[in-house]
Amino acid sequence: MNIQVDWYAVFMNSAILLGSIIVGLVLYSILLRVISHVSRVRPTVLVSSFERNSRRPLKYAIPLLILNLILPFLDASSGVNYFFDHTFHILFIATLFWMIISLVPIAEDVVLSRYNILDSGNLGARKIHTQIQMIRKVLTAVLSVLAVGYILMRFDQFRRLGTGILASAGFASLIVGLAAQKIFANFLAGIQIAFTQPIRLDDVVVVEKEWGRISEMTLTYVVVKIWDERNLILPISYFIEKPFQNWTRTTANLLGTVMIYIDFSVPVDDVRTELNRIVKSSDKWDKRVCSLQVTNMSERAMELRALVSAADSSSSWDLCCEVREKIIGFIQKQYPSAFSQIRLNFQDQGGHE
Repeated sequence: MNIQVDWYAVFMNSAILLGSIIVGLVLYSILLRVISHVSRVRPTVLVSSFERNSRRPLKYAIPLLILNLILPFLDASSGVNYFFDHTFHILFIATLFWMIISLVPIAEDVVLSRYNILDSGNLGARKIHTQIQMIRKVLTAVLSVLAVGYILMRFDQFRRLGTGILASAGFASLIVGLAAQKIFANFLAGIQIAFTQPIRLDDVVVVEKEWGRISEMTLTYVVVKIWDERNLILPISYFIEKPFQNWTRTTANLLGTVMIYIDFSVPVDDVRTELNRIVKSSDKWDKRVCSLQVTNMSERAMELRALVSAADSSSSWDLCCEVREKIIGFIQKQYPSAFSQIRLNFQDQGGHE
């Protein structure tokens, strides 16, 4: 059986397809120049984010759109129309989903531009940043699954495979459910944290006996940046299932504690006056709390507790260190023998000291 190939039709179809791709790339180049011009003349978050996030999907979406529009007009005698139609349609759908997914971070940038997370009173901003970022990740995951599912359903083989799988789904779903239990637990925990917000981006936490800040949150794990630049990575379900300290849950303001152990001979009022002088001269004090109390005593010394307030955890730490250093210097200078001491009495055999 001889197969007759209409080479003229093949040549014409190929030329039309190539010309369509060139036209699409030219239109993409023109559109990109227009967007860049608008971004320079009237810079906005929306335009700059659109240019940054949609540049790559647009490069493929425009030529594929033109190809899909001209396919019905190709010469069908070449016998390749079905192949082109099927292939270009799948590619266009994939690119379209890619384009839709790229719109999610654009919307995120526009919303978050109104909330500066670097401000000192950034509790509301951190709340919005956390919610928007988690919603963006959920939407991206859902759209990606939908895109893959739609493309696979375009193939008859996968449709038949899906029917066969559904026929025996009872046992398979049990196995998959057990295997993916942790994955879904973390996924649901991520959604729960996005709305209940026991933690937020930039929160100061003490977890696993480590002090740090929440630097990154995904649907499956959280990165805590430890004070010494290490990164502690925890499953997101950890913050639902286990106790931890959140120092900035409702406000960034904190009370710092400085414990001082000195001899009974030191006048407490003098130390209190010096504490007030130290914190009033420090730019780290937020002018809320400054107090000194005798909280305990032993047979050798008395325990003083200084409470000082600061606007955030970093300032609180630095202020406590400053108070501790200057109180020690004050006592060394004014009462050099007043630090906690051990006194021993020696007696000779005759009973004399």
